[in-house]
Amino acid sequence: MIRILILSASALSLVLPASAQPTGAVAAANKAALREPSRAGYIDAVQVYPYAEGALYRLYAAPGRVTDIALQPGEAVMSVAAGDTARWTVGDTVSGSGEEKRTHILVKPYSGGLRSNLIITTDRRVYHLELESRASGAMAALQWRYPHDELIALRRKEAAAAAARPIASGLAVERLNFHYAISGDKPAWRPLRAFDDGRQTFIEFAPSIAVGEAPPLFVIGDEGEAQLVNYRVAGRYYVVDRLFGAAELRLGGKKQQVVRIVSAQPQRRRGQ
Repeated sequence: MIRILILSASALSLVLPASAQPTGAVAAANKAALREPSRAGYIDAVQVYPYAEGALYRLYAAPGRVTDIALQPGEAVMSVAAGDTARWTVGDTVSGSGEEKRTHILVKPYSGGLRSNLIITTDRRVYHLELESRASGAMAALQWRYPHDELIALRRKEAAAAAARPIASGLAVERLNFHYAISGDKPAWRPLRAFDDGRQTFIEFAPSIAVGEAPPLFVIGDEGEAQLVNYRVAGRYYVVDRLFGAAELRLGGKKQQVVRIVSAQPQRRRGQ
């Protein structure tokens, strides 16, 4: 005999631990996502939080005091929504001009002992703040630093520096051979040209190759087989320490994109 036990919602709440109940799960998630101000995070009177999507940021306020929420320069506000607009005053202003123009959201409670939340949406991201008012101890200002943006800026700086470095030293322009034909598919990473100096082959790409997925290079052997070849990346160039008659750049799975590079001077290839 199979017995089916049906529990009511109230009975189920007695069986499940608090953390497994819906309200408990919400409370646990909010607690884990909450970022509190720290002494190490202060620069003078400004609390600087590292931005993370989905995090909650604590803002401590006090009656008679205005707390300044400074957004990233150039960031445009789309909307500002407060949970309690009757007992909290929320306004906005701007500072600076041009690329340094910055929006500030100004928050002030009417009394101590209040709790609410604030959601700010911009053209770049969403901010979720947990507001709490006390009799004293208001935060003067808070803002964010943006690790993801900093990483992108660093990579772009490194890519620009790499692109500015010479791909090789001692190259004699009059000895360079540009007689290479490029054919096949036309992906965004398709090289601009290929050339050699009689010893090394250089494949030049557009600057965008630094921020996209780079294709591997295969040399085509005498029997038509594809062979991996050693090469290094110098800025937006592939530098191959040999000459070849034909090679292919391949990227993708089932719908693989292939770009073929063929030397138009076979007499030079015999000396590779």
